[in-house]
Amino acid sequence: MKNQPFSFEIYSKKIHENMSFFLNQLPNQDQELIQSIKYSCLNGGKHVRGILVYLIAELFQVTSSNVDKIAISVELMHTYSLIHDDLPAMDDDDIRRGQPSNHIKFNQATAILAGDALQALSFEILTQLTIKPHYIIRLIELLSNSVGTKGMCLGQSLDILNENKTIDLNTLKKIHQLKTGALFKSSILMGAIVSGDESKKYLNSLSHFGETIGLFFQVQDDILDITSTTDELGKPQGSDQKIYKSTFPSLLGLDEAIVYANELQEKCLFIINQLPGNKEKLIHLIKILSKRKK
Repeated sequence: MKNQPFSFEIYSKKIHENMSFFLNQLPNQDQELIQSIKYSCLNGGKHVRGILVYLIAELFQVTSSNVDKIAISVELMHTYSLIHDDLPAMDDDDIRRGQPSNHIKFNQATAILAGDALQALSFEILTQLTIKPHYIIRLIELLSNSVGTKGMCLGQSLDILNENKTIDLNTLKKIHQLKTGALFKSSILMGAIVSGDESKKYLNSLSHFGETIGLFFQVQDDILDITSTTDELGKPQGSDQKIYKSTFPSLLGLDEAIVYANELQEKCLFIINQLPGNKEKLIHLIKILSKRKK
């Protein structure tokens, strides 16, 4: 795909097919746990984080099966977060990607276990990479930091603790840099690190890009939660308002939130232009994300 024009659908389909192949190799295919995992992993999705792994790796001329595995890893981790995020104790959403959430389709216990298993699988697949061991350790470190007490889980905890409260903009940014941005950032850095030392001098810029695109994606999500329908979103419209969460539109107003999203988009494009290699696919991806409806 390195020399082909960018197609969001082609990359997303490749990730879906690779995940399907990986999950179909798991033992105990007849067990409800495996069925639950496959239900959430293979039920659509944009695969933006996995696509970013590919596009960043391509900047450094890397297109190996190692990149396939890293893309699967971050998408499995993302799916784990969605399953747990939908649970009654979290955001209590019954619909995901236009279908019943995992705990509705199966049950809460199975959904919790499916998420737990997906987190383990996302690390397991990284151990199968055919690169130098110290790079594998770095990839595992990046991914674990992005989802644990330095990333997603802390962000989710802060998000829950601040329900029914009015918070300031900096606090909201911090929550979403952890809850959403951390996995975007690690996906981007993982796509770079698989190239070895080639990417070393660009890691600060890539880290900044990851933080910015993660925030851009979240501001967009908050806007779409107001402006799109449940059918368009594939999940309940207005779900944040239902549990009285502060969002970028609730703090800034819808019009100013849109302005802020546009500023973040321009910042993403500025950072991309500082990176090496052919950047056209990354630029195209940002433009596609800016027009999304879900």
